[in-house]
Amino acid sequence: MADIIELIYEDHDWFRRHFFYLDDASTDEELAAVWEPLAIRLDTHAEAEETVFYPVLLKQGRAGDPEDETEDAITDHNAIRDAVREAGNHRVGTSEWFEAVGKARTENGKHLDEEEREALPDFIKSTSAEMRHELAMKWLRFYHQHPAGKGVDTSDKDPDDYVEENS
Repeated sequence: MADIIELIYEDHDWFRRHFFYLDDASTDEELAAVWEPLAIRLDTHAEAEETVFYPVLLKQGRAGDPEDETEDAITDHNAIRDAVREAGNHRVGTSEWFEAVGKARTENGKHLDEEEREALPDFIKSTSAEMRHELAMKWLRFYHQHPAGKGVDTSDKDPDDYVEENS
């Protein structure tokens, strides 16, 4: 059976590897080749979590504080989206671009660590394997419906409004 937790962790691992690949890039072309798919996937992943994962955590999470975990995640996603947008305002390889990409990396690292420490364990304890499988299938459909980030909402969301609308 597929598991939403495994799919989220797969993305997390992919993000970490690709941020490391940026460290090894030696030309602007290499930087762009690593960054552009990474930027798209950061936005797609945030929207996938907000569409598939966090609404269920809000309704079924019991082991932690699902409202606080969700508010933190939306706030983190906004910071990551903002940094991705900022990087897009600068030519690859410039100091401004590196600063924005560094901000995306820092914000993403903070988010992954917090999510893996709080939201994901809460979700594992609060949901069945069948539910995690069902959500994994929704996750896979989401990515299929948004190839290369097409149609993904990259706008910031108000964390309080999101919690209220999805609780």
